[in-house]
Amino acid sequence: MSQLKQTLSDNIKVSMKARELERVKILRNVQSVVKQIEIDRQTELDDAQVLEVLQKQLKQRQESLTIFTENGRDDLATKEQFEIDIINEFMPQQMSHDEVMALVNAEIAEQGATSMRDMGSVMGVLKNKTAGRADPALISKMVKDALQG
Repeated sequence: MSQLKQTLSDNIKVSMKARELERVKILRNVQSVVKQIEIDRQTELDDAQVLEVLQKQLKQRQESLTIFTENGRDDLATKEQFEIDIINEFMPQQMSHDEVMALVNAEIAEQGATSMRDMGSVMGVLKNKTAGRADPALISKMVKDALQG
């Protein structure tokens, strides 16, 4: 079992003992998504793959939070924010804007990338280097700006 899945399982047990029912519900939901993907793929997910699932879960909730906030549904926005906070506990420390920019510039220089045609190869390497620690959309924007500028 991957370390991240074990941590998730341990947190469910601790939350159950502490009678934190909402937290247990959210953690079980995430755990069930991971298990369903394992069943669909007929393989056990490693930490990197579990991290991708967590990122997807976070993105879905952040999109919902934005919609609820824009439509004045503070009750639902609060619930989504609570879920985001819990899932974030399992995410690695996020990289700063400057750290991401330094990685982008270093990779572009290393590959000798000069145009948008090179973006795919740069993004492929950066995706692996920043897995779970930086927003891929932000990285993509930085790479585009660097290659166009």
